[in-house]
Order: sequence, then structure tokens, then C-alpha cells
Amino acid sequence: MTVDFAREWQDWKTRRETDLADPYGWLALVSLDWLEDTPREYPGLPGRWWQDADAAYVDPDGGELVHDGEPITAVRRFELVNSGAGTRVTAGDLEIEIARRSGYLIRVHDPKAPVLQAFHGVPSYEPDPAWAVKARFEPFDSPRPTTVGAVVEGLSHVYTAPGRVRFELGGEEHTLTAFNGKNGGLSILFTDATSGVTTYAANRSLPVAAPSADGTVTLDFNRAVNLPCAFTDFATCPLPPEGNRLPLAVEAGEKVPYERG
Repeated sequence: MTVDFAREWQDWKTRRETDLADPYGWLALVSLDWLEDTPREYPGLPGRWWQDADAAYVDPDGGELVHDGEPITAVRRFELVNSGAGTRVTAGDLEIEIARRSGYLIRVHDPKAPVLQAFHGVPSYEPDPAWAVKARFEPFDSPRPTTVGAVVEGLSHVYTAPGRVRFELGGEEHTLTAFNGKNGGLSILFTDATSGVTTYAANRSLPVAAPSADGTVTLDFNRAVNLPCAFTDFATCPLPPEGNRLPLAVEAGEKVPYERG
């Protein structure tokens, strides 16, 4: 292993753990509630909250709530994309995330959350260049909407799969379905023989940079990360698509968090 490879991995790991320690990030979650058709209050939160088939609503009902920097003074409607990004309403030191996961939910982010206060990094395998594997991206004729399950029973997510990656590992050829990632890149959800043993059972996620002109990509399993559900029960993470289980032990990337050990 070269000094540069180890240093780049350590720099990446430091940034990753800094992001996880965000006072309003995933580790700050303290509750998850599914909204109902009838307006109701939730413990510790101002206002009354509900949903219909299309949107979520909040009536401040005299409470102090802020959205996009402006006080909410009347009923506010939030229509969001299913499985897409949420939006946040501030109540004092709390941030109330509204998201659509089939139905609508609210999640409370509290910078004083016990999991966040106890966080001291993520256990990981030592970096090894052997786990940085060359692969080829094979685009589908057209992107495929792909439905996957979730860690929450009865819930599903729909993502767009632009293609798959093909590579050799452990002396055998493998393919994994890829979803759209950040900055033109890919995101691969997978499990392997370490899942449920040394790594989180439900999934890990591998970010992949945009393919080169000839379709070449690098799968650096040293940067395989846990999804939020590995740290908190208040996440609704997707499961990998069918076929995205590797029959070998990928002893690289993040392990089961200390908080789950």
C-alpha cells in the first residue's frame, strides 16, 4: 500500500466522520412519526400535523415554527417527491424533517441526541488497494425504474437504475445494478458474506465516480459506507436491488457501527 493511498483514504474517512457528526445530521435523529389523515399533536413539538394523498400539512396553532427562514403563521402545505429529498421546519433548537416515503413522515433532529453525543467514529477495515477494483459500466438501453424494499417493513423505494457494473473479484465475474449517484456518478447498494457478521446486515452503499468515456469505473470497496439505518432506528433506508449480493466476503469499508455492536 502506498503512502498516498493510505493518506487519501484517511482524509476521506475524516471527512466522512465529520459529516456524520453534523449536529443536525442522521445521528441527531430522536424520533420518527408517520402522519395521519387527521390533524394531531406530537410530543415535544409545536403545532398540529397531518397529511392527505398528496401533501403534508402543519398548523402552527400558536406555536413558533420556521421554514426557509420565515415564521409559519398559517397552515403550510408541503408536497414532496416520493423517496426524494425532504424539507425541514425549525422549532427552537430542533429541526423537524418532513419526508415522503409512500406516506408522509416527520423526523426530529436534536443536537443533544444521545447517539450523536456518544459518537466517536466508525469502525472500518484497514485500507487495502486490492479492494479498488476496475470495472466496466454497462448502460441499459434506457434507465430502469427499480423498486426495492426498505428496512421498514411494508415500505418500498423507487430509484432509477441507469445500468450495471461488471467486474472480476475473487477469481469470478460479478455484476451489480447501479443507481444514479452524485455529480454524474453512480451509487451501488450491496450485501456480501460479511453482512450481518462484521458489517451491517441490511446493506452498504458504494459511491462511484462518473464512468470514463469508455465506460471504465473504479469500485473502491475501501469506501463502502453504512447507510443511516445502520446508526439509527429512525431511518427508512432502501435494501439492495435483487442480485446485488456478492457471494464473497468484502473485507473493506465500514463495519457495524460501535453503537450497534
